Amino acid sequence: MSGLRLGVNIDHVATLRQARYATMPESKNAEPDPLVAAAICERAGAGGIVTHLRADRRHIQDRDLGRLRQNVMTKLNLEMGNTEEIIDIALRIVPDEVCLVPEKREEITTEGGLDVVTQRKTLENTIKRLQAAGIRVSLFIDPTLEQADAAVELAVEMVELHTGRLANAFTKKIQKEELEKLRAAARAASESHLQVNAGHGINYKNIALIHQIPCLTELNIGHSIVSRAISVGLADAVKEMLGAMENYPG
Repeated sequence: MSGLRLGVNIDHVATLRQARYATMPESKNAEPDPLVAAAICERAGAGGIVTHLRADRRHIQDRDLGRLRQNVMTKLNLEMGNTEEIIDIALRIVPDEVCLVPEKREEITTEGGLDVVTQRKTLENTIKRLQAAGIRVSLFIDPTLEQADAAVELAVEMVELHTGRLANAFTKKIQKEELEKLRAAARAASESHLQVNAGHGINYKNIALIHQIPCLTELNIGHSIVSRAISVGLADAVKEMLGAMENYPG
């Protein structure tokens, strides 16, 4: 088996529920249930569950997060913006890990990495508060040496490299350039003793490119797995992704 772990993001399960039950998420008819999805993913071999509590609550709700914290058996990774409201919730819920991400109201999903270089002062206190509560902290960053170095200076435990530009590259030239950036950033972060994760846009086809990035510990994948689940079911979708992750050279 691959040394890579898989974190499954279940936000889009909640997105589907909210499409019908946004005004009544606690209805006895509200479906699908993110908690049920999380349990299926864990039984299928996922190493963790990822979810993003956004300020506008467009998918995951506070109640979902509380139920997940009580029931997730592997680990709970909370993606969140650096806002006081969400920080307070994280400190109350105490997920195993937090990944600090940029958050824009108009975006469909998180686009681009957190600018750690320019936001260092605002991030520093948040990171210390979360770590003091026993929460491991990751920063979702674009794959540049400047961002990786800034993450090291902030003494976080992990970085998650944004793979979206590689995943969506329209030419071989762009693909090669993005792959080189990811390789360099992964090596730099790993040599500085950070755990290196990756996520955004990874699917069953382009994961072959991800195998060319060294030093990775975990992939966090949501949309592609939930999309595949429509055809084969969630458990098999997770197992297929785990199969595609096998033999990662490290």
